[in-house]
Amino acid sequence: MPETHTSVLVLASASPRRLSLLRQVLIEPDHILPAEIDETPLKDEAPRALAARLAGVKAAHVAAANPGAFVIGADTIVVAGRRILGKAEDAEAAAKFLKLLSGRRHRVLGGVCIIAPDGRRAARLVETSVSFQRLGQADIDAYLATDEWQGKAGAYAIQGYAARFVAQLRGSYSNVVGLPIYETVRLLQGLGYRG
Repeated sequence: MPETHTSVLVLASASPRRLSLLRQVLIEPDHILPAEIDETPLKDEAPRALAARLAGVKAAHVAAANPGAFVIGADTIVVAGRRILGKAEDAEAAAKFLKLLSGRRHRVLGGVCIIAPDGRRAARLVETSVSFQRLGQADIDAYLATDEWQGKAGAYAIQGYAARFVAQLRGSYSNVVGLPIYETVRLLQGLGYRG
């Protein structure tokens, strides 16, 4: 049985979705401190490795400035085929992403890394498979008009209007929203966090 600690919890993310997911399971971070890091993939870096690395780097970056705290770092990557779909810079890029996702299956990779006050770390990589219906131009235009695509990996938010496009989902729904909550809770418990 791991030693339990009542300690400060820091979420190394500015994502309102990650905060909402934690609150949904009655975990309230004491601080929200986004990690300002370069998220550019390394040369020949595989998507799974990228998601895991970014979650770890975010957690480590924030933990270094917050000794004695539990720190949660996370990253979400959308992959269509072998292509990583980041955050669309504008509506035109978002439309291209949606056309790429139309009528096909894609993967959402969620990396989570937690660093304990004593420096121990635990991490998981979660993969969810999502299939979109075939999207017509009217579907894409209607979605772009919602502005939900802004700031979202793959240019969509499954918890919003884009839910109507999801024909099938295999794996963790919360992972697609932005944080694999089951795995995150287990990691926190394993490191002795008691919130």
